[in-house]
Amino acid sequence: MTQGKKLLTVLGATGSIGVSTLDVVARHPDRYGVFALTAHRQVDKLFEQCRVHRPAYAVVDRAEDAQRLQAMLEGAGCCTEVLSGSNALAEVSAAPEVDMVMAAIVGAAGMVPTLAAARAGKRVLLANKEALVMSGALFMREVAASGATLLPIDSEHNAIFQALPAGFGGGVDGVEVTRILLTASGGPFRRKPLEELAAVTPEMACAHPNWVMGRKISVDSATMMNKGLEVIEAHWLFGAPAERIEVVIHPESVIHSMVAYVDGSVIAQLGNPDMRTPIAHAMAFPERVDAGVKPLDLFAIGQLNFERPDLDRFPCLALAYRALAEEGVAPAVLNAANEVAVGCFLDGALGFDRIPAVIAATLDAMNPSAADSLEVVLEADRWAREFAAGHIRKSLR
Repeated sequence: MTQGKKLLTVLGATGSIGVSTLDVVARHPDRYGVFALTAHRQVDKLFEQCRVHRPAYAVVDRAEDAQRLQAMLEGAGCCTEVLSGSNALAEVSAAPEVDMVMAAIVGAAGMVPTLAAARAGKRVLLANKEALVMSGALFMREVAASGATLLPIDSEHNAIFQALPAGFGGGVDGVEVTRILLTASGGPFRRKPLEELAAVTPEMACAHPNWVMGRKISVDSATMMNKGLEVIEAHWLFGAPAERIEVVIHPESVIHSMVAYVDGSVIAQLGNPDMRTPIAHAMAFPERVDAGVKPLDLFAIGQLNFERPDLDRFPCLALAYRALAEEGVAPAVLNAANEVAVGCFLDGALGFDRIPAVIAATLDAMNPSAADSLEVVLEADRWAREFAAGHIRKSLR
């Protein structure tokens, strides 16, 4: 590793965000190097990434997978050391050699290593929504205490960050911002008759019209829970109350989000739907580097359309606003119930149209409490998963 390079740990290297991050790294070998790559169970894909990028460490979930990967790497002459388990994820996120951590593990599993990176004062490239959804107050407190730099990777939040005034570092009240406008594609079922949603299959839900994403995130986009989680995330990132965060369906996915100001101005960030743009922006900030993204051709697009979201079609969006209003552990409960419901849908055990009902029932049954420690948040997450799974089992009898 050449002196002067910024070293990255990529949490969730084999997912779509991780792959895009490594593509940007490969385009700038003089600027960036890889300290650690992590994956859940995609050992073969992680092996290929380690062979190309030669990280000091690789981390997988299970010890048996770690042994297999270590043998593969040694056979290929690669000196990467393989670790396993959640403690190892936190270690490679907080290691002193690391400059930046790409937090791209999907779901609650990514919260602990992302928090470890924040506590260690790293530049945290936040693609994991759950760190803020589940423990927003706690996470932002750790960022402030450690002096970490938090840069959003979600295309919408990255767009908002770019549209806010230079040097923005607090709530929207101090910068004459009236509204944050989060754009949403509307997913694959924006025009599908409501009575047909019960017949939606996982394959249909994962066929996103604009973005290439993992299966869980694709389903969240189809229900618009993805956007609901982004509303909660925006609340914490930008110090904006829920009533000043508005969701706008924009099917072309060209305007990635907008910020409205008191003078009537609306500033938008536009680009082709390619996650390498926000990734490269956050990695190089405050500079800009080539991301390998095709230039936007406005003439080819021709027109841009905007719609209000229909909450009868997308009840998950309303549930997210409800959880944000209830505060405390409610967002963590919302997230956990959604993960369980989506997992059951992808396994063929729950109808697509039943996902919101599982989440609503879990929110109805929760015991409200303040999310003032990681232990409280994780316990709320555990309870919500257990309740949601039990609710689904009862409904199938």
